[in-house]
Amino acid sequence: MEYISNTLGNLVDQTAFMNLTFGNLIMIAVACVFLYLAIHHGFEPLLLVPIAFGMLLVNIYPDIMLHAEDAANGTGGLLYYFYQLDEWSILPSLIFLGVGAMTDFGPLIANPKSFLLGAAAQFGIFAAYLGAMALGFSDKAAAAISIIGGADGPTVIMTGEKSQGRLYAACSALHFEPVRDDVEWCTMFSIKNFDETTINLI
Repeated sequence: MEYISNTLGNLVDQTAFMNLTFGNLIMIAVACVFLYLAIHHGFEPLLLVPIAFGMLLVNIYPDIMLHAEDAANGTGGLLYYFYQLDEWSILPSLIFLGVGAMTDFGPLIANPKSFLLGAAAQFGIFAAYLGAMALGFSDKAAAAISIIGGADGPTVIMTGEKSQGRLYAACSALHFEPVRDDVEWCTMFSIKNFDETTINLI
């Protein structure tokens, strides 16, 4: 019984309940508002619920973010290992798989031909990548340019090669017009000078 009481006492001492600051209380209140909006009103629950739980965890139990090197027993906090999984690009892949699995497939089942739209987007990515490689771009530059081939990709990608010392731009639009003259791409910056001011931060 004494072991259980000591364990629970140590757990309470490690939480922020014993040393809550005004900032902790504000963040806990914001997290509760996020949970209310996500659960009761359905405002982006896939985003607000994880954000709110993360805010609650780090404000109630700060050691959950503890780095393994800073821990007395060499064991980091739970969110530290989550961060490591994110650094290894494991969690983002799992999150996208989960979001994709939760997507409503009703419209696709009702109209199977719409599957071709998604397939065309993936084909466009690989076609743009191979086309950029054929034009002499490096693999990294070609990978950046290939984003244009996606269904929701950007319309302009700018890339440059240090060895060549030039900047290239790949453009995508719904309407194309033939270019009669040679076009040289350049990047322009506008510089606006401000008056010198002194600001006391503390």
